[in-house]
Amino acid sequence: MNEKNFKLVEGIISRSYVSQAQQASRQRENLLTELLAQRRLPEEGWDDYTIQCVLRDLSQMDSNNFIENVGVGDREARVYSSIVRDRHFGLAHGLGRSGDLLAEQPKAAGSSLISKLAHYLVKDILKTSGLTTVKSCLIVPMATTMTIALVLMSLRQKKPEARFVLFPRMDQKACFKSIYAAGLTPIVIPNVLQDDEIRTDLEELERVIAERGSDQILAVLSTTSCFAPRAPDRIIEIAIQCAKWDIGHVINNAYGLQSTRCSHLIVESSRLGRVDAFVQSTDKNLLVPVGGAIVAACSSQGESILREISQLYPGRASVSPLLDVFITALSMGSSGYKSLLRERKEMFEFCKNKMREVMEKYGEKVLDTPNNPFSMAVTLRNYCIEGSATHIGSKLFTRFVSGVRVVDGKSSKTINGVTFEGYESHIDRYPHPYFTISCTIGITKEDIEGFIERLDKDSQPN
Repeated sequence: MNEKNFKLVEGIISRSYVSQAQQASRQRENLLTELLAQRRLPEEGWDDYTIQCVLRDLSQMDSNNFIENVGVGDREARVYSSIVRDRHFGLAHGLGRSGDLLAEQPKAAGSSLISKLAHYLVKDILKTSGLTTVKSCLIVPMATTMTIALVLMSLRQKKPEARFVLFPRMDQKACFKSIYAAGLTPIVIPNVLQDDEIRTDLEELERVIAERGSDQILAVLSTTSCFAPRAPDRIIEIAIQCAKWDIGHVINNAYGLQSTRCSHLIVESSRLGRVDAFVQSTDKNLLVPVGGAIVAACSSQGESILREISQLYPGRASVSPLLDVFITALSMGSSGYKSLLRERKEMFEFCKNKMREVMEKYGEKVLDTPNNPFSMAVTLRNYCIEGSATHIGSKLFTRFVSGVRVVDGKSSKTINGVTFEGYESHIDRYPHPYFTISCTIGITKEDIEGFIERLDKDSQPN
């Protein structure tokens, strides 16, 4: 209520009670005032009721929620189901206007304001994650690899004659298909094995650039977050090569925000070489439902590219992915997000130590992959039945363990006419079968202990 209404209430109930209620109301108003003024994550997360109150207040700024609004246009944010309406807090106009994700909508001042605030909060999250030099970011209502396709399409507008994207091998179908979705042709750069770890072959990358010619190559699509024993690409060296040859560089940073090491690599890559944009998932990094991605850049050139990506998006966009991020950022606050990052790092080391304890009993070892801060892999040399080790993954799945990937190195897969030998191992012939898991944001000690207990049981002789 406003000041006038509180004064009127004093004529109905005791003034002391009204005064107390008014103070409580001002506390919530002050939180919103602080957000509007500072435009960054609150230090402490907000409670759910406060977030709901703010969303209801902001949704009143959209025309479909005006008391006397009469809509006669083709899109008036009419919603049949009250369940759907409540799920979206009455924010039904979507984002953007005339094919620009960042454009303000005359009918939706509240939605436009939420979009602006969400971008401020996400930029603060990026900096908290270690991307201290980030210039700009864009929340896109598409999952990571479709967003990568949009980034590549934007780059192609400036270099229409280029048709190739160099792709240091990463055995993940969606990443590979994003290149085709952009109307481009991938050239797979094989990786090399260094001890247990799979690394980028920089010599082969430069050889292919020289052979094909930089005018025919649009960009390199590199990767930070991946399953062990593959390590993040050598993105600093790749960025230097891209600057040297004047070709684009897009980094798939899918769940890389969770690692300060990956963030540091991106910052240094942008400082020493060329990085046009890096793309990360909202669900993998911010614990929201699947459906959104964040494109960001640490250079002025990248900032311009982000604006072009926003204008390339055709039509309006769903508000849902951005709204999920906005709500979650306010709920976490800066301290909550930092705590999640710290706990993930601790759980990674805890899990690795527990895995060593258990698997060494059965003659297996945790592979040495020091450059991968998310994932670990364990040999399965003694688990083969009829030449395959995949049965261990099936047994764990029946025990309600999800996320384990068993790789025997013997399968091949053809995607859009390109055949990958030893598919899922990121290299044609890895020396032995293994399984791989990841410790990502939100994982708990209970998750790890439950997994280790079931793994131990399934590893024992029948």
